Amino acid sequence: MSLISADGLNRSAQRVFMDCRQRAAELGIEAIELDCGTQVLDFGVRAPAGLAAGLEMASICLAGRARVNLVGGDRQLWPGPWIQVATDQPAVACMLAQYAGWPVKLDSFFAMGSGAMRVRRGQEPLLQSLSARDSQAIAVGTLECDRIPNDSLAEHMAAQCQVEPRDLCLAVAPTRSVAGCAQVVARSVETAMHKLHDLEFPLEAVRNAYGLAPLCPPTPDFALGIGRTNDAILYGAHVSLWMDADDDLIQQVGAQLPSQASQDFGRPFAEIFAQYDSDFYKIDPGLFSPAEVLLMSVRSGRSWKFGGQRADLIAQSFGTEAA
Repeated sequence: MSLISADGLNRSAQRVFMDCRQRAAELGIEAIELDCGTQVLDFGVRAPAGLAAGLEMASICLAGRARVNLVGGDRQLWPGPWIQVATDQPAVACMLAQYAGWPVKLDSFFAMGSGAMRVRRGQEPLLQSLSARDSQAIAVGTLECDRIPNDSLAEHMAAQCQVEPRDLCLAVAPTRSVAGCAQVVARSVETAMHKLHDLEFPLEAVRNAYGLAPLCPPTPDFALGIGRTNDAILYGAHVSLWMDADDDLIQQVGAQLPSQASQDFGRPFAEIFAQYDSDFYKIDPGLFSPAEVLLMSVRSGRSWKFGGQRADLIAQSFGTEAA
């Protein structure tokens, strides 16, 4: 049985969602109620949503269980803003909520679904392995797509989550919008947690987490947009984890944790994506992790750094030009 509780997770996410709805004009987002009763927030399909909206969308993804901010970072690596994430519930915030584990499909519609609604659906092997359940009949999540959901899609998703359509809340943004880009780059900690799960490290042993990643420029080009958001993590992100585990286990998993441990490491993601016919599932799963990790033992007080950031690949991917 998992030591990670998901009960009340959608209620936490709903509080963030409804706060955004009340501040729609301030955030530059559009609040929409579908005929079936589902609440939708447009974070960039038609709305001009920007940086503040992107941070709030990331908070919805994380079900309000993490703090997300814009900060400065290493100016030699990237002189622009960075996305900072900090949480004392990394497994809950990132694996039970933020991870984009639901490929939402209906007719011609496709989007990657994130958020606490995934726990209500409960069909992912990841969530089943963690015995994740949320007893409250509310579903709140985000969709990465270029279209506003219609009633048919909302009703389909509500049925999957075993809730009424009126109890479904969806935040929507294209990845290449400003807000959509920000919420993706806010996944530095999530990628580390997912990699740890793949390496069969006990997620409940990760007590606290901090992540920092450069916020890449948005672009109208779909493939380049996906490439930049991934490169921000793979070649620019730093993640610090506080772990309650034996030193030998931490060292063993640490060497395999950064993105450089993958055979696909070393080129802009857009090139890698094209090589594999734009199919994420053909890419080595081990690539999807932060560039650099700092692992700290709360038992021994020792710490270890693995991996390293790549300023050259960040500059190439982000299209940075010297004046």
